[in-house]
Amino acid sequence: MLTVSRVPSDTTIDIHLANRNRFECRTCPYQMVLDRRYYERKNMKRKEVEDVLGGEESWANVNTTEVPCDNDKCDGRSAYYYQLQIRSADEPMTTFYKCVKCARQWRE
Repeated sequence: MLTVSRVPSDTTIDIHLANRNRFECRTCPYQMVLDRRYYERKNMKRKEVEDVLGGEESWANVNTTEVPCDNDKCDGRSAYYYQLQIRSADEPMTTFYKCVKCARQWRE
């Protein structure tokens, strides 16, 4: 693997090469002085992240309950809900809600 480093100023090779960048190998004496700018831009693709809680499919077959909406601007009184055990077994289950009226989601 080649690394980028500076040519030492006390080099005996050539005075014009001092303080310039170079590629150098750390395991052998190979080196190449960089005499021009090298530039490459690579756009990386973002990985698709799976929704571990099921995404929109998790709301497909859920029950409804009478609970006020968490959104202050909504006067909804019922919500879809499902429960998951996401913490240790001695902790209570987490309940996920989705308002029937405004579709706001929250958990308790």
